[in-house]
Amino acid sequence: MENNSDFIAAIRLTTNDEGSCIFEKGKIPTLSSIKVSSFWISKHTEDWEKNIHPAPRRQYVVTLKGKIRFKVSDGSTFLIEPGVILLAEDTEGVGHSWEMEDEVAWERLYIPMNDTSENLFIPDSI
Repeated sequence: MENNSDFIAAIRLTTNDEGSCIFEKGKIPTLSSIKVSSFWISKHTEDWEKNIHPAPRRQYVVTLKGKIRFKVSDGSTFLIEPGVILLAEDTEGVGHSWEMEDEVAWERLYIPMNDTSENLFIPDSI
């Protein structure tokens, strides 16, 4: 039996064959190395981020503060908050949208993956 302390909760955004954005819940193993070349922190929101958009690159988004409700193509939503990592891999197709869930500013860390990096995401359905 695996120990839940060996993983952190994650939600992965992807694009299906029809170009729609979908999501799946899962986890990422802790203490696993992922090759990246840079990262940055943001607490500001650009105008383009407020509309439906695909992810600009394959990246992890680690929420430090705030709660964000994401919406995918079929209208389904999920909540990202500290303790849940977002894996944005919907770089093509329609993309996703999001809105603030509370009054707290969304502070986040963006960690783009190298083109050849494995995402280490394990879907809950496995």
